[in-house]
Amino acid sequence: MKSLVLILSNARYFGPAWVFASLNILFGTWAIYIPTVKENLGIDKAQLGIAIFFLSLGVFTIFPIASTIINRIGVGKATGYGVLLICLTGILPIVAPSYYTLMAALFLFGATNGFTDIAMNTLVTELEKEDGTKFMSASHGFFSLGGVLAGLGSFLIGPLGNPTLHMGIAIALVFLVNLFFYGGYKNITAAPVEKEPFSLKLFRPLLLLGLISFVSMGSEGAIVDWSGLYLKEVSIAPEALWGAGFLGFQITMTLGRFLGDGISAKIGSVKMVSLGTLIVIAGYALVLSTDTYLAISGFALSGLGFSVMVPEIFRIGGNVKGVDSSQGVSFIAGTGYTGFLLAPPILGFLADRFSLIACFVVLTCCALLIFGATFTMNKKRIKS
Repeated sequence: MKSLVLILSNARYFGPAWVFASLNILFGTWAIYIPTVKENLGIDKAQLGIAIFFLSLGVFTIFPIASTIINRIGVGKATGYGVLLICLTGILPIVAPSYYTLMAALFLFGATNGFTDIAMNTLVTELEKEDGTKFMSASHGFFSLGGVLAGLGSFLIGPLGNPTLHMGIAIALVFLVNLFFYGGYKNITAAPVEKEPFSLKLFRPLLLLGLISFVSMGSEGAIVDWSGLYLKEVSIAPEALWGAGFLGFQITMTLGRFLGDGISAKIGSVKMVSLGTLIVIAGYALVLSTDTYLAISGFALSGLGFSVMVPEIFRIGGNVKGVDSSQGVSFIAGTGYTGFLLAPPILGFLADRFSLIACFVVLTCCALLIFGATFTMNKKRIKS
């Protein structure tokens, strides 16, 4: 909680944290209107799925070049430009007049989201280095908070009756607040690192971090997509409780991220990932009991564990010896998004072929894999 107080009491830290919230405010507002866009363009679910794929394609297209751009213009300015770009492209999918322009709009929106994601995580990494403080986890808490704000914004759908106006209000909020705080971080640049010749020994920490990022973010995506169905079909929960697992997961995810920095400062990032993984495994054990209330508690406990893992992985990735912080963050983000996108359909196949219980057995094994990976990290190259 100390890091949350730090963010709320110091504009130097609130500005970057608000960028995290901004990203999810605009993405969440777009997500609210997906059914409306589908209906207005007269497209079917398959076509919508292809269009949304272009959003993911935009994200992945920017990853290989993002670190070069960020290093060239400076991480502070890159973050500010990223915010401007998501504001400019956020309106495009809402106003797209045809199916093909929707695909193009989502590609641009995805690319600017991916760039801003890498820039803002690199910015927080550099501020932590420069100021000797930790607020990465709380910044990711602001990302979760942005999703909550976007969800609350859904109450404007009826009164406004205008998707373009609704998105315009969200963009204005994001842009004006960021404009006010931009001056506090615009001159931040990445600290120079001592370059080393490429070697497997140099790359090994990033491979391990990428594996952890892939598995952890993939597991998050799976819980978001499958927790409700698990409660319905496996735990035989009443309809009123089908969404309780997702809600518990999101609440503990947000709270855990606001609390995580203080614990991380005491035990270090690698141990923090290990601790988070143990909490996730305990949560899965409750889920696999199949009892409705234990399963709901298990989803909530898993959210608490995952809440600290991804922020710590980004923090570690930005501190690997011999690697630019933006390159480390970009690699972690790329592998993480890959897992987030691939895991749900893979587990969907497993659920169809075997059962939902089998899916969560696999996820438990993945958590054990992460726990084992934390012991093989080359700690001499990682600054906790």
